[in-house]
Amino acid sequence: MIGYVTIGAEDMEASGKFYDAVFAAIGAERKSAEGGWIFYGPKGGDGVVGLCKPFDKNAATSGNGSMLGFKAVSKDEVAAAHAAALASGGSDEGGPGFRPAESTSGFYGAYFRDPVGNKLCVFCMA
Repeated sequence: MIGYVTIGAEDMEASGKFYDAVFAAIGAERKSAEGGWIFYGPKGGDGVVGLCKPFDKNAATSGNGSMLGFKAVSKDEVAAAHAAALASGGSDEGGPGFRPAESTSGFYGAYFRDPVGNKLCVFCMA
């Protein structure tokens, strides 16, 4: 079971603005910003996603084949998170829709990358 996830960031201010917008769209919020870390979590809950500069002082990079999926409660939240990501400096990796595309129920997601290039998905089961 996952206790928390860490995402590498180069520019903490830009990454913070990006994740503030994306997480707000799915009902999560910034929990803290101190000591070189920014933590996010569900409203009323603990911080479970942390942003920080890499400890080894090397550049933050995205992992090839790595992706984080964040659960939303509706297709509207998925669309809002995707729009927030693109408006906040992210890049599109696949707009909101059912996967596989020919489905009309089940997994509904949107894909994008953060300012560092980390691939993210926001999804719901519709």
